[in-house]
Amino acid sequence: MGLSPQELLNLIVTAAEEKKGFDIVILQVGHLTTVCDYFVILSGRSTVQVKAIAEHIQDKLMERGVPVLRREGFREGFWVLLDYGDIVVHLFREEEREFYGLERLWRDAPIIKPAVSSLT
Repeated sequence: MGLSPQELLNLIVTAAEEKKGFDIVILQVGHLTTVCDYFVILSGRSTVQVKAIAEHIQDKLMERGVPVLRREGFREGFWVLLDYGDIVVHLFREEEREFYGLERLWRDAPIIKPAVSSLT
């Protein structure tokens, strides 16, 4: 049996927090795009941390039988995208997150509070 979107979101948030990912926001974008249903947007303080968070998310989901479908930007570590089909993770270094402003671009999307987040 596959994991529900909420279970996947919880796993992603938990894994990100375990590696000190911060400012985690989940946007429900399914009614605005056909690309996916949710964006998980979060930050890391350095390229090394961004890569560590991305690898940890991938490892934790793979342990539950959920492979990443596509990964972009890992080599540079400024903006890493992890595609899980219905959920796309956007993991930024702080400066790039501010510059690209995905939350501004997708401001019509409802914000979903991470259910397991200790940061909220």
